[in-house]
Amino acid sequence: MIRTMFSVMLGMLVAMMVMLGLEFVGTRMFPMPAGQLAEDADLATIVANAPTGKLVWVLLGWLIAAVCGGWVAARFARARRMAAAIAVGLLLVLGVLLNAWMLPHPLWMTLPGLIGPVPLAWCGGRLALGRTHLAN
Repeated sequence: MIRTMFSVMLGMLVAMMVMLGLEFVGTRMFPMPAGQLAEDADLATIVANAPTGKLVWVLLGWLIAAVCGGWVAARFARARRMAAAIAVGLLLVLGVLLNAWMLPHPLWMTLPGLIGPVPLAWCGGRLALGRTHLAN
């Protein structure tokens, strides 16, 4: 039980690292406007006016993080490996909900961000189990 919970936390850590890494690359591809952010309202304005490419990049970060986090969670859990992977996907959905609540995202970005992480984390978990487990 403890190892399964640890694997979910490790999967979330990997998912966060993947998202932050892709965000770092995204800031190089789509730099923020000049000047510093004075308030949270400034960040909301920047997100609302962000180019489509930047928003697609963020969405891809959410989805790729779900696969990677699900893979790690399933790989390191001993019991309930798929449940660990799906738990990572559910936690990512909660993160997307929080992000969408705090910052204005277009609907075309929010919907896949809510629908995609759980099935993609499941896919990551299936990849971690490998062919031998699938045959059993």
